[in-house]
Amino acid sequence: MEPSGKLDLESIIDGNSLSRFQITVILLCALVAMIDGFDTQAIAFVAPEIIRSWSVDASAFGPVFGAGLLGGLIGAMIFGVLGDRFGRKPTLMLAIILFAAVSLATPWAASIPQLIGARFLTGLGLGGALPGIVAITSEYAPRRARATIVAMMFCGFPLGAVVGGIASAKMVPALGWASVFIAGGIIPLVMLPLFWIVIPESIRFLSRRGDRAEIGRLLSRMGRALEWDGIAEPPKAEEGSPITALFTGGRAAGTLLLWATLFCSLLLSYFLINWIPVVARAAGMPIESAILGVAALNLGAIVGCILIGRLADRFGPARIIGPSFALGGLAIAAMGSGGLTIPALLAATFMAGFLSIGAQMCTVALCSGFYETSMRATGIGWSIGIGRIGAIVGPVFGGLLIGAGVVASSLFAVTGLISLGAGLFVFALGWLVPATRRPNAQTAPAGPMPAQGRA
Repeated sequence: MEPSGKLDLESIIDGNSLSRFQITVILLCALVAMIDGFDTQAIAFVAPEIIRSWSVDASAFGPVFGAGLLGGLIGAMIFGVLGDRFGRKPTLMLAIILFAAVSLATPWAASIPQLIGARFLTGLGLGGALPGIVAITSEYAPRRARATIVAMMFCGFPLGAVVGGIASAKMVPALGWASVFIAGGIIPLVMLPLFWIVIPESIRFLSRRGDRAEIGRLLSRMGRALEWDGIAEPPKAEEGSPITALFTGGRAAGTLLLWATLFCSLLLSYFLINWIPVVARAAGMPIESAILGVAALNLGAIVGCILIGRLADRFGPARIIGPSFALGGLAIAAMGSGGLTIPALLAATFMAGFLSIGAQMCTVALCSGFYETSMRATGIGWSIGIGRIGAIVGPVFGGLLIGAGVVASSLFAVTGLISLGAGLFVFALGWLVPATRRPNAQTAPAGPMPAQGRA
């Protein structure tokens, strides 16, 4: 505390409960995540119908799934760096406009190559939106609850897929597959004015810019303006590019382990998301049940993210997130068992989502706490971008294996092993990364953590 009794900006945010304004900002970021989740997974909802109506082989959809994810990879990396340079808000708005506009144009695609192009451009915007909403949420959340709040905000992503899956199950038979993309474009464009007016620039980013007037206005909306000492001192800038900074200052091991975890977890996530409807449809299940399988996966992810996140805050990420990935691998392997009834498939997909996808979402939240404000959007964007490499590999590799005649049990068994690998990387993050560089660590002497304090 300053002699005048005033507080610095960090103390105000970290030392108080969330104001109504902060809650509103976080909820709107969750709404963006929900729209993003719906649009990202829209292609999986309609793939069986496009395959049928265009009379193409299912294996041809591997590149279609991969194109959107490649766009997301590039978008997350580019928009993450732009967010650290120009601000989280303008880059977020640009990303929303991009994916909404291309989603509206997607129904005009008349061939697989055209659909690949549309999904790539949509992916640029969808991937580009994620670093912005994660960074804004993180930078309006108090440190003590940052990981939990970010994880809960990110629940909007699978929630959008759940709602989209249920809606698509009704829309596709009644209105055709194009209606899913039209809805995915109209909704964000209608919501864009609200996002622009209400979602603010990150208050911590404004502090880096020294924008005292705007900081004061935002603190007034939080009811905290009179507590502020008026100082907006930019932190010491990191030398070199923001990408290079991810590997300096003791960050290298944590960066690589976060990348490896997200690579494995997004590989298994997008394999399941994209191929559950196709595999279920090939097994003779109706299209409604095939789509609801993806909805069950995402519903499990929402419940799992909340529970795993709370337990991880209490007992440490390695002790909770790692075993969740491992147990999720068993649920994924069970999904490939032959002769599953529809209720059994939905139960297995729910548990896979609860454990493996829920753990993956908590890993995304850890990224936000691992990096400082000056490189947070870059760190989040590059972590998600590297993870998207796994997301590309998953569905494309799945398409190649299905085209080669590999049975479903083998496909899901291998995916289960990948979930186990993600758990091992999280465990290594807790054991090998010094306390000062672990997510949400408070200031502490440098060096490895004592055994009883490892996460």
